[in-house]
Amino acid sequence: MRDMRRSNRSVLLTNIYRQGPLSRYELGHQTSLSAASVSNLVGELLDEGVVEEAGSVESDGGRPRVLLRVAPTFGYVVGAEVGETRVRVELFDLAMNVLSTVVYPIETPKPAPELVVKHVLQGLAEVIAEAGVSTEQVLGLGVAVAGVVEGPADAVVHAQTLGWDAVPLGAMLAARTDIPIQVDNGANTLGQAEMWFGAGRGATDAVVALVGSGVGAALVTGGSSYRGTRSSAGEWGHTTIMYGGRQCRCGAMGCLEAYVGAEGVLERFQLANDGDPARGGDEEAAFTGLLDSVGTSEVAAKVVEDTIGYLGAGFANLVNLFNPERIVLGGWSGLLLGERYLPELREATARHALRQPYAQVSIVRCELGRDAVAMGAATLPVLRLLRDGGTPQRTTPRPAARAR
Repeated sequence: MRDMRRSNRSVLLTNIYRQGPLSRYELGHQTSLSAASVSNLVGELLDEGVVEEAGSVESDGGRPRVLLRVAPTFGYVVGAEVGETRVRVELFDLAMNVLSTVVYPIETPKPAPELVVKHVLQGLAEVIAEAGVSTEQVLGLGVAVAGVVEGPADAVVHAQTLGWDAVPLGAMLAARTDIPIQVDNGANTLGQAEMWFGAGRGATDAVVALVGSGVGAALVTGGSSYRGTRSSAGEWGHTTIMYGGRQCRCGAMGCLEAYVGAEGVLERFQLANDGDPARGGDEEAAFTGLLDSVGTSEVAAKVVEDTIGYLGAGFANLVNLFNPERIVLGGWSGLLLGERYLPELREATARHALRQPYAQVSIVRCELGRDAVAMGAATLPVLRLLRDGGTPQRTTPRPAARAR
């Protein structure tokens, strides 16, 4: 009975959060729960402060219907993005309003796990202090990283591009804070954010592509995330786009990432430009400079044209394999390409995809911006709250874990 009650609370709370504000009548209609069950469970959630009233709407001949929403200040969540050039940590309320942000630059492309843990935990303390909330009000910390994440309990990260082999990142973080920790792949967190709040809303079969320094994808089928046997599904960037092609950072040859990831694009430009690199103080500035020079440099124009072609071929593979209704292009370099070349990208995809599944897909840009990975990481503790029916989870410190 307790499990059923928690399950029903979870169903109600998830509908309120994802579709709200909703009235009790709408909740009964959407969940198929009886009016009495909805009334009793909503009463509990109101008494506990998880849900609050949010105005009313007119009904057909009766009293106005009170609308309900998840209370934004019931608790707070923190999302951290471990990128290749920075660690970004943000604190949100439950309406996903950003209340505080800190960013720490990373000087090395292969940071030691201990350095990442230090930045994440320092950022956690800083955003909590800056926002003026107590540690007890923080429901959880979600961390997004590159690579394969095995978990969710005591998540272990395998990230060849970072030089990480079976790093127990979840345990390393959990040993130093009593705030609940969850770790996931950055493409998956971007995908969850876009499916909940952005360009993926309303789609049941979609792919959210992250194109930055590296390349990945979140796969959604039947409204649920597809992760494979051990959570490594979605490593789209390491599918082979050219047999015997360029060496990827993962060590394999011809990976898509070696041709459309920002690092690979800039390397291809440098090779084609007699060894002269693109101008810019860092990777993002250099990539932007490359795009800006398309009108004046034939080499830049050719490299960008080829990049759109490779990316279109990669999208066509997704279309032919998964038959999605929507492909969402995100990631910082993906957004830069999409701003300027989305029509060309659609044409390149059409040239490589089967006609019928291509006719059924729309290709759109990420709506939440370049920092959506951290927001997606923050939705990890929100999802746990929804699944637990509104009951927060706390942990106690454990012995420190070290990277292997």
